[in-house]
Amino acid sequence: MTTAATPVWDEEVATAVRRLTAAAENDYYNPYQTFDWPERIPEGALWMSEDLLTVHGTAAAAELDREQYLALSKWESINFYSLNVHGIRELLQEVVQRIHAPGYEIPTPFFHHFLGEENEHMWFFAEFCLRYGGRLFPNRAMAFPAEKHSAMLDNFIVFSRILIFEQIVDHFNSRMAADAALPETIRAINRVHHQDESRHIAFGAQLVRALWERLRESGDERELATARQYVQKYLASSIQQLYSVEAYRDAGIPDPFAFRAKVVADPARSAVHASITARTDTFYRRIGVFEQRTA
Repeated sequence: MTTAATPVWDEEVATAVRRLTAAAENDYYNPYQTFDWPERIPEGALWMSEDLLTVHGTAAAAELDREQYLALSKWESINFYSLNVHGIRELLQEVVQRIHAPGYEIPTPFFHHFLGEENEHMWFFAEFCLRYGGRLFPNRAMAFPAEKHSAMLDNFIVFSRILIFEQIVDHFNSRMAADAALPETIRAINRVHHQDESRHIAFGAQLVRALWERLRESGDERELATARQYVQKYLASSIQQLYSVEAYRDAGIPDPFAFRAKVVADPARSAVHASITARTDTFYRRIGVFEQRTA
């Protein structure tokens, strides 16, 4: 039986599910046989595109010698893939709770592909970290206070978290996949992930759009305000996780906590943050979550 809290999926969602499910089936690959894992990745090479490093454009970058700079590229790479592992684990748990659940009959066919592909992504990101970094970095995701939401708002928040996570990750994936300065192993895992995430992002955007429309129809201004605030807070929290004390420490930077504070506060980083979140910001403005900019 349909209730006020039951997700309602329009024909646009249904069409996207059919198209993306067919694409996932046609593009299927075996990740366990896809990658060549070299014995090692050279320590003297960049492990992350220079414009993606957290010191890019900052005054603090001048404090690093070449060895520290390259080491930072290695450990920020490990931090990024660790963030992927932790983020994927969270989104898998949320989707598993909804697959074949009442109200999710339409998106469930793609959920199966989504779960399988994200599990494989988690495997190859973890494999990279363990092979070449010796460990995963700990999960430093900010814990938001537990609040009692309606099922409708909770669904919007869950799929917004998934979409935002994927869009930010894809900003990095697409850049590193195309960066000829990086070792081929690093380019390959980013390239493969970008190819799959293009489907996941298209799928997630349709779900979030439909859920937001349903939320607006309810007319609860308090819940709409909570939704907007949550998206803004989650975006800010996601950016903060890119600045890893563990990465600074492992790069041999003295007083990594002070270094992190200095880098985060550098005025040059504001434009970088805006670039990382531009796709997400544009999407949420288009569907009406954020206000449209005025000329």
